Amino acid sequence: MKLYKYLSIAALTCLPLTGCSDFLEADNKSAANVDGDSFLSGDPSAFRPVMYDSFRFFANEIALHEEATDLYFESATGDGYGEYLFNIEDGGIASYYQNAYKAINNANGLIHYAGANSDLGYEGRFFRNLGYYYLIQQFGGVPYITNYIQSSSRNYPRTDLGELYGAMIADLTDLYDNSTLPASDNTGAVVTKQAVAALLAKTTLSAAWDLDTTLDDAVKGTYTVNSTTRFEEAAQWAEKAINGVQLTMPFADKWSPKNQKNAEMIFAMQYSRAGFPGDASTGGHSMQNQYMVMYGNCVQSGLKGTPSGGKHRQSYKSTRLFEKGDERWTGTFMQTFYNAPLDGTNATWKTEGYMAVYNCSAADLKKKRIALKFYPSTTTQAEALADLETLTSQTKKPKSNEKFGYKSPFAAIVNYPSVTIFEFNEDGTVAEPKSERYADWFVGQYHGVCVKKYDDPESDNVTQKNCYRNIPIFHVSDMYLIAAEAYLLAEKEGDALTKINDVRKRAKVTPLSSFGSYNPQYDTPSGFNAGPIDQILDERARELYAERTRYEDLRRTKQLVRYNLNFSRTISSVSQMSNGKGEIKWYRPIPSSEINTNTAMSAEDQNPGY
Repeated sequence: MKLYKYLSIAALTCLPLTGCSDFLEADNKSAANVDGDSFLSGDPSAFRPVMYDSFRFFANEIALHEEATDLYFESATGDGYGEYLFNIEDGGIASYYQNAYKAINNANGLIHYAGANSDLGYEGRFFRNLGYYYLIQQFGGVPYITNYIQSSSRNYPRTDLGELYGAMIADLTDLYDNSTLPASDNTGAVVTKQAVAALLAKTTLSAAWDLDTTLDDAVKGTYTVNSTTRFEEAAQWAEKAINGVQLTMPFADKWSPKNQKNAEMIFAMQYSRAGFPGDASTGGHSMQNQYMVMYGNCVQSGLKGTPSGGKHRQSYKSTRLFEKGDERWTGTFMQTFYNAPLDGTNATWKTEGYMAVYNCSAADLKKKRIALKFYPSTTTQAEALADLETLTSQTKKPKSNEKFGYKSPFAAIVNYPSVTIFEFNEDGTVAEPKSERYADWFVGQYHGVCVKKYDDPESDNVTQKNCYRNIPIFHVSDMYLIAAEAYLLAEKEGDALTKINDVRKRAKVTPLSSFGSYNPQYDTPSGFNAGPIDQILDERARELYAERTRYEDLRRTKQLVRYNLNFSRTISSVSQMSNGKGEIKWYRPIPSSEINTNTAMSAEDQNPGY
C-alpha cells in the first residue's frame, strides 16, 4: 500500500508551472482513494526521492548549457541553438522551463511536509535555490515561488532579478549559518554546508555581474564594474567552498571511475546500478555517449556509440585550447581506442574495444590491437611517429582472411586548420603521413576524440542510456576558478592569479607571472585581444570541459556575443543574435505557453530579443 501511495504522489508532484489546472484535475481522478497529504505529513521522507529525481534533468541537460558557445559544435553539420534560430515556441526551451518548475515545486513540497528548519527541509531549500540558479542563467528574472503548489492557481508574476537574487542569497546564507547540515562529505551524495557555500559563490558571482556591472560594448565584450562588494562576497564564499582543500590529486585520478568519492567532490547527482529497480542494462543516463563523434554501434565495433550521428564535438578553438603538457587533455579525452573482433556480439566488449582501457591490466593492453590513437594539437609529427614506432605489434593492418576481422588502425594529431593522419601497413609500421582539413575530417565517422569524464566501465551497452556514473555539480577546482574570477573583478589581481596558478600547477602547465603573460594556443581573429577575463574563461574551459557550464560562463561575463562572433562557425554578425529591433538575445525566451497561461504575465514580460 505504501508503494502505491508513493507512486501516486510521485505523479502528483510532477506538475509544471504552466497548465496546472488540467494536470491536477486529470491526476486526482486516478488518486481518488489516496490521502497523499496525510501520508506525506506522516512520512515526508517519501517525498525526497521524487524531488531528487526531478533535479537530475539539470545534470543531464547539454543543449541549453553548452550550445551557442565557443567550445562545441552541436553536430557534424548543424549547430542547434548555436545558430540562434530559436523563438518563443521552441519546444526544448519550453521543456527546460517546465521541468525546472516541476523540480522547484517538488523541493517546495519537501519543505512543506518536512518543515523548513528540519534536516529534510534544509535539503529542500538547497535544491530549490539550485533550481532557481539554473533558471536565472537561462531566463533572467522568473516567478519566485516558495510555496508548494496544490491548487489550480496560475497567478505568478515575474520577479525582479535583484529581488530574486536577494531572496536566494538570504535563504542560502541562513542555511549556511543556522542549519544543522554537515560541514562536508566527499561522497557528493549529501547536501552539506560546503555545497551551500559553492552554490552561494556561484549565485553571488552571477548577481554581481548582473546587478553591479554595465555592458559597454557587446561586440567587444567590454563592461564597467560599478561596485566590487558582491564580487568580494563571492570570493569569500568560494573560499569557504574550497574548504582548505589543495589541488594535489592528479587530474586523471580526479576523474577516474574508480575514484568518484574524492577529496575534491562537493556535490554530485547520484546514480546506482545496484539500486536500479529493474533491468540495470536499461537504466542510467546517457552522458558517457555525449561530447563525441559517431563511433558506431558498440555491439558491432567494440568502440563507443552515440545518438544522432555524434553530439557536441570539439570546435575549432577547442582543438587548440590545451597547452603542451597539459594533463587535462589526456584526463578529459580518450587517447587510445582498442580494437575488438567484429563478431556481432557484445559478450566480451567490456574487456575489448573502447572499455578495455578500464577493465584490463596494463600488460593485457599491450597485447591488444589498437583501433584509434589521438594526439593533442601540441604534438609534433616527429613525436607522434616516435610513439607509434613503439606500438607496431598493436597497429598491424588486419588481413582479409582473419576470422572476425578488425577495424584498420588509424592515428591522428587533432589540430586546426589541418589534421595529420597516420595509417598503417600490414606489419604495423606507419605509412606516409598525410594532411587533411579539420573541417573535412571532422565530419567523417570515427574522426575526432571523445570525452571520457563520464565513462562507466561497467555499462552493459554504450549504445543505450546505460551510464551510472555520478554527475558532479560542484567540485573544488571549479571553486578555485570562481574565486579567481571574483577576485579579479574585486580588483585583487594578485589573489586571482594565485588561484589560477594553483589550477595550472596541478595540470602541469607553466604558472603565469601575470595575466598579461598569457599566450593562447588557438588562433584569434584580428581584433580579438585576450585579456584577464579571457584567461579565466580559457582556464575554466580546460578544467571544466564538458561539465555543462559554458553558456552560463559566457552569459555571466558578458562575452557571449564576442565569443560567438569570433569562434562560432555559423555566427558572423551580431544581427544573427538579435531581433529586428536590434535587441540581443542574452537570455532564452520565456515560453509562449507560460505567458499565455500565467495570468500574472503578459507579452511585456518577454525577454529582450524576442
